[in-house]
Amino acid sequence: MRVPLVDLNREYQAIGRDTARAIKEVLRRGDFILGEAVQHFEEEFAKYCDAPFAVGTSCGLDALRLSLLASGVGPGDEVITAANTFIATAFAISAVGARPVLVDVDEVTFNINPAQIEPKITQATKAIIPVHLYGQPADMEPILEMARSRGLKVIEDACQAHGAKYKGKRVGFFGDAAAFSFYPAKNLGAYGDGGMVVTGSSEVAEKIRILRHYGQKAKYEHTMKGGNWRLDTLQAAVLCVKLKNLDEWNEARRKAAASYGQLLQDKAIITPLEAPYAKHIYHLYVIRLKNRDEARKQLAEKGIETGIHYPIPIHLTPAYKDLGYKPGDFPISERLADAILSLPMHPFLERKEIEYVAEIIKTVGEK
Repeated sequence: MRVPLVDLNREYQAIGRDTARAIKEVLRRGDFILGEAVQHFEEEFAKYCDAPFAVGTSCGLDALRLSLLASGVGPGDEVITAANTFIATAFAISAVGARPVLVDVDEVTFNINPAQIEPKITQATKAIIPVHLYGQPADMEPILEMARSRGLKVIEDACQAHGAKYKGKRVGFFGDAAAFSFYPAKNLGAYGDGGMVVTGSSEVAEKIRILRHYGQKAKYEHTMKGGNWRLDTLQAAVLCVKLKNLDEWNEARRKAAASYGQLLQDKAIITPLEAPYAKHIYHLYVIRLKNRDEARKQLAEKGIETGIHYPIPIHLTPAYKDLGYKPGDFPISERLADAILSLPMHPFLERKEIEYVAEIIKTVGEK
């Protein structure tokens, strides 16, 4: 049996006719740049997140970068974030001229450890970016309390957490702004790149609208130094269709995760745990095992595709050698990088596929 990590073809089979109609409507109107579908999707996504404003961007990285710019973060500032995240989180900080300051993570949730943030706060600290990694919300309450008491901005990196909830509220509701990615493999994915900033601030939303569109509020009236960071109208049309299915798809992921958890009850394999405050939407299903690399090789031989998210912590990547961190600085992130393995996970995963993956992983995990 072949079991892919993600299966976008099955998703297309389920909604292909609807997305084709949506794309055809954009072609008929010809409004390819900031067209009707962009505004409609922004309104619908803001409503979904229970937020006043949503502004489409070209990708998740640019959503983070624009959130920082609109929040006044720039050269000379420091931004605290997790050592265990996709490198785009750090790149967004660097892109505005600020310095990423890394913090180790909780070994159970894999998310930033709030207790380790305070010692990293300095006079230069301007913002905190908690990452809702793999679809599990970070513990927002202590982070928000810490930030508010010190006048710091909080930008949620929700790029992997579309529809995830923290204490009953969807992520994106909590920070000064939140960034989402619509990379095709995400829980809510486009047919290309795309991103979104969700915010409760009309000022932040307006700044991002201007910055994403060459810094202009009206044509040829450039009030800021901006760029071309707009959400494509065709992608917005596709996302409007997919958003209607998101909750159902997230529940299917949760059901698949529950099946994995039931079948992988093995002391040699550590399965992900949902935090008491969280509704995890399992963008990724990440286990831990000691012989990860050998297990991955054997799984591939059995037709099972897996991933490693992420094999090198940010502080050990050559791109961030200049930060001056060294091996051992973030021991939990480093231990996770050596042991984590992402198993197949998507809304159309069948029970027989989950059973097959579990059977093989338990066999190789025991060796």
